[in-house]
Amino acid sequence: MDKIQQRALNVSLVVIAVFGVLFLRLIYLQVFEYKELGSISDANSLRRVWLQPPRGRLLDRNGSIVVDNQPLYTVKVIPSEYTDSLKKSVLASLLYITPDELSERIQKGFKYNRFAPVAAGRDIEPQEMMRLSENLWRTPGVMIEVENKRKYPTEINASHIFGYLNFISKNQLEEMSEKGYTPDDKTGSKGLEKQYEDLLRGEKGVRYELVNSIGKSAGKFENGNRDRPFTNGKDLYLTLDAELQKRAEDLLKDTGKSGAIVAIDPRDGGILAMTSQPDYDLEILNGKTDGKKWMEIVRDPAKPLFNRAIQASYPPGSVYKLLLAIAALEENVITPEKKIYCSGVFRLGRGRFLCHGGEGHGPVGFQRAIIESCNTYFYNLIFDLGFERWTEYGRMFGFGEKTGIDLPGERSSPLPSVAYYDKRYGKGKWTKGYLVSLSIGQGELNTTPLQLAAFIATIANKGTWHQPHLVKGYKLNDSDSTVTFNIPKKKLPVSERTFQTVGEAMFGVVEKGTGRLAAVNNLKVAGKTGTAQNPHGKDHAWFAAFAPFEDPSIAIVVLVENAGYGGSVSAPIAGKLIDYYVNGPDTTMADTLSAETALIDSTKSEPQANDL
Repeated sequence: MDKIQQRALNVSLVVIAVFGVLFLRLIYLQVFEYKELGSISDANSLRRVWLQPPRGRLLDRNGSIVVDNQPLYTVKVIPSEYTDSLKKSVLASLLYITPDELSERIQKGFKYNRFAPVAAGRDIEPQEMMRLSENLWRTPGVMIEVENKRKYPTEINASHIFGYLNFISKNQLEEMSEKGYTPDDKTGSKGLEKQYEDLLRGEKGVRYELVNSIGKSAGKFENGNRDRPFTNGKDLYLTLDAELQKRAEDLLKDTGKSGAIVAIDPRDGGILAMTSQPDYDLEILNGKTDGKKWMEIVRDPAKPLFNRAIQASYPPGSVYKLLLAIAALEENVITPEKKIYCSGVFRLGRGRFLCHGGEGHGPVGFQRAIIESCNTYFYNLIFDLGFERWTEYGRMFGFGEKTGIDLPGERSSPLPSVAYYDKRYGKGKWTKGYLVSLSIGQGELNTTPLQLAAFIATIANKGTWHQPHLVKGYKLNDSDSTVTFNIPKKKLPVSERTFQTVGEAMFGVVEKGTGRLAAVNNLKVAGKTGTAQNPHGKDHAWFAAFAPFEDPSIAIVVLVENAGYGGSVSAPIAGKLIDYYVNGPDTTMADTLSAETALIDSTKSEPQANDL
């Protein structure tokens, strides 16, 4: 056999072998896999179904679930399969919407991927979902998915804390598509839902299924080998006390005024309660948004979406005298024993500044100056201390900058300084008279309730500034283990003796001064009243406090807008919240009668302007 014949034989053998393998594969497919292939041949398409993970829950400091999940039924369609007007009419009637509304929703899908499912109806009632299921044969290309929406099992609103979910915007989708977001996804829009989106959202799963010509599932693809389960979102452990939060909301609502309350654990900076009034009902934005009610919230002149606790700045009034007192003691400008004479009028050049309507206190020492809130004492003190050192101590306690709380949208106002006034008014164009207002927490000085609460917490623990926070950690999936966050803190260069002296004066404010309505039976409460002048109406009422005096576990700030005097409006609210948190929910009739008696005595004996 020559070489040419040998080569021809080799080629023939290779061809025979290839056809043999193909023939054997054909027999295998026809005989052994005819059932699976039969399903595939009857099916018109392969459908990828995203599996939405349950979003992480929120639990308060006592383990109570304050935000949970519940099922949400969503009807989705494949845009490329829904171009026929008859199909649209049938589905629209089943969803109780017009064909034009359905077309508008479907059109959304064409902007991104006409083969990817797009929501045609969301938050469908279970009865409607069953009716749709029975009619799927009339609506090919339609699927019903079970997603999640939030469930709020407690009686608290906490809308500014929790926030809500909203559909992902076009700009967000462009930035976040690599994280697995699709046009129909919701993402945290406000509050903790937004701040901790990456932890709460979890990871989507996916299921592949065969679908026949009438949109009915024809079974799993490849026996589910390509499916991927979802991963739950992580549960967050909050510092919040749900019962204290409820009481804070109720007490502030009862005033009929706007305002804010912030309560902090001075031992670690954890937020125990934080409310801003007015607030809003998160159920309006849960699942399918009620458009009419949403517009009522947006157009409300009281601005319920505005978080006054972290976004609104107010003059702190006499509460800020505490900072001037700390700075003066620490810099040895004043001693607790030294007295300053108050004639009722402080003169600076041609200016005359009154102390409580011109009524003098006579010789005033440190403790009495804080207890009776003597303006003249602090008018003198800021000049003895100096403007630059006053600013320095303000910065030391975090004023003039954000606290860094784990909530989006926090704001801060500038802290007045020489540079600030030079820039605002021009060098040499402002006078020392500006310092008079600053000494009593007025003028260009503004703070948020949160900044002031962090300041009071630092006085309570004698010198450690903790960053305020709402989340202390999260739970690892499929484990009882938790990850605890490392919260920033700083030890201030101020002596314990100074904090002790200021704290004792604050105790005197509640025991016998302008803050007597914050008194709690069998508990030492330290506090400071403040009334901030408001050019647009009635004064704002402040009260700041901590308790128990010996070993503080709560620091609290109450602000009620346009309410008058802090001692008569805000102090009783703080007292009730401190009483609940430290002593528990049992309030006796004796406590109530005692508070009423204190109110009568305070109105009779204490000049209301003393907390300016």
